[in-house]
Amino acid sequence: MPTMTAALLEPGSNSIALREVSTSAALAPTHVRVAVKASGVCHSDLHVVDGDWPTEEPLILGHEGAGVVTEVGADVSDVRVGDHVVLSWFAPCRRCSDCLQGRAWTCARTRSLDNRLPDGSSPLSGADGQVIAPFLGVGAFAPEVVVGESAVVAIPEQVPHEVAALIGCSVATGVGSVTNTAGVRPGQSAVVVGCGGVGLAAIMGLRLVGAGPIIAVDLSQERLDTAQRFGATHLVRGDVEDLPARVREITGRGADYAFEAIGRAATIEALPDLVAPGGAAVLVGMTAYDTTVRIRPFDLADSAKRILGCNYGSSIAQVDFPRLARAYLAGTLPLDQLIGRRACLEEIDCALEDLRAARGLRTVIIHA
Repeated sequence: MPTMTAALLEPGSNSIALREVSTSAALAPTHVRVAVKASGVCHSDLHVVDGDWPTEEPLILGHEGAGVVTEVGADVSDVRVGDHVVLSWFAPCRRCSDCLQGRAWTCARTRSLDNRLPDGSSPLSGADGQVIAPFLGVGAFAPEVVVGESAVVAIPEQVPHEVAALIGCSVATGVGSVTNTAGVRPGQSAVVVGCGGVGLAAIMGLRLVGAGPIIAVDLSQERLDTAQRFGATHLVRGDVEDLPARVREITGRGADYAFEAIGRAATIEALPDLVAPGGAAVLVGMTAYDTTVRIRPFDLADSAKRILGCNYGSSIAQVDFPRLARAYLAGTLPLDQLIGRRACLEEIDCALEDLRAARGLRTVIIHA
């Protein structure tokens, strides 16, 4: 079996090690082999490394990736060898009732959350033959992946691989939270709490649909300044004395929509207070599995406020990824400006530490 160097996380460890792993030599009929060219370093990877999302088996991390198709199984019809593709970490079955109703992001039969390909298999193994799992069915911190057909989406080859990688998670989630989950309309007001990669993508999405005012909230002045470049009309420090009062000062009665893009209990609990009567709080940032929050149900009912959960920006990858790629090429989504630095796989631990410290913009791993 062919071998490659990949970023491996052992159960119980809180650091990644580069290890030689074996990958499938032969493809199943519905599988696709992709040479990975770029991998985004996402907070979901950090959740696993830090133990927020425990694993009981070795994992190749990375789920935000892009590359070129090098081989397809006999039954694959969506992509061809040579296609430039974005990897989708939520591979839907396309047959369950949710998929058939246009909710691929809630597919009842996906195996992605089990860290398996759609047929339940893993293409990876260690030197001793032990099964190694690809995180979310992708495992993009490696020079090559084997994935199911529904996990690859062809896009125009003019889109740089490092930009395409971000489309596969943070951009689809952030922009989709605005356009799909919330359905924000022109002129509606919004506040985004947390201006990391997903939050900045949400701000881009708000500008794209003509929302306003757009309020960015963060503790980092660097990220607030970036948010302004991407379309935020008002910048507010997250440690301001009375954030709800500041939002009401800007919007009148509160925002029509408030997006939480961090995944912290304290900011989630504060979100409904930022929303106007009849508005919605949108939970975009992912928390640890066991996180709980306290809310005041009387306020929600009395003011007809809503809380919306957002998984993957309520995206259908085969529809939304090409749409986002075309928006980038048209100049309406400056996605390349989300990238803070480009690094090699050996620098993965430094990239994760930057995430922990909320330092800089997105790091993208470039594979030779």
